[in-house]
Amino acid sequence: MTDSSYETILYEEDGPLGRITLNRPEQGNMFNATMLRELKEVLEGARQETRTRALILTGAGDRFFCIGGDKDGLEETYAYPGVLPVLDVYELIDRHPKPVVASVNGFAVGGGNVLHVICDLTIAKESAVFRQVGPSMGSYDAGFGTWYLEDLVGRKRAKEIWFLNEKLTATQALAYGLVNRVVPDEELAAETTRLALQLCERGIQALAAVKASFAARTGGVYGFSRVVHDHLLRYYLESDESRELRGAFAEKRKPDPEAFGH
Repeated sequence: MTDSSYETILYEEDGPLGRITLNRPEQGNMFNATMLRELKEVLEGARQETRTRALILTGAGDRFFCIGGDKDGLEETYAYPGVLPVLDVYELIDRHPKPVVASVNGFAVGGGNVLHVICDLTIAKESAVFRQVGPSMGSYDAGFGTWYLEDLVGRKRAKEIWFLNEKLTATQALAYGLVNRVVPDEELAAETTRLALQLCERGIQALAAVKASFAARTGGVYGFSRVVHDHLLRYYLESDESRELRGAFAEKRKPDPEAFGH
């Protein structure tokens, strides 16, 4: 069963599997407000039905998994109509009773890197690239983007990823513990399906309980993430430092620290 009613995602049910595809390939599969609302709807819907037992999350095309968030189209306000509801989606994935497998089919950058980190398992193709770019653009993602990353790769490595913003190959990501498996590019879809079907053979209540126990340990991360995420808005949009960093990143030049302000 395929649901074609969405504007920015594709959703297909294939037996016990639900496949969610981020469908903005010309924009690097960046999530915008519409995509996040549609993801929330699909995730909530999957929570309420018993047809599927595992979910797969991937990107359209063969170049991008997701390269972060696109704030265009939001209302000009610092209240919630002006905030991308990305934390709502992170929390839904984290607390969803069904396992969610990220199938990384290309660049996973910025918020896209956080997105796969939040998923229960990550399988990547050999040519996939992982990168956290926040500080290069005067941005950050504290909470889900830091605490969960530290759990995966350790504190020193997580700080290296966040502070230096270097690109990681899929092989490096596997060595760091950032992903579970790396497969040849042409085998990604088949191997993702095989892995997800293995999950479907496990006890659904047992998997839900295991997920809930992991979520309980880090239950405070949502509140912390919300405070820090909302604090970022004014800094990211208005500070001299953020403007200079965003401009330098877009123009592929070194930033000028003298333009950071005080």
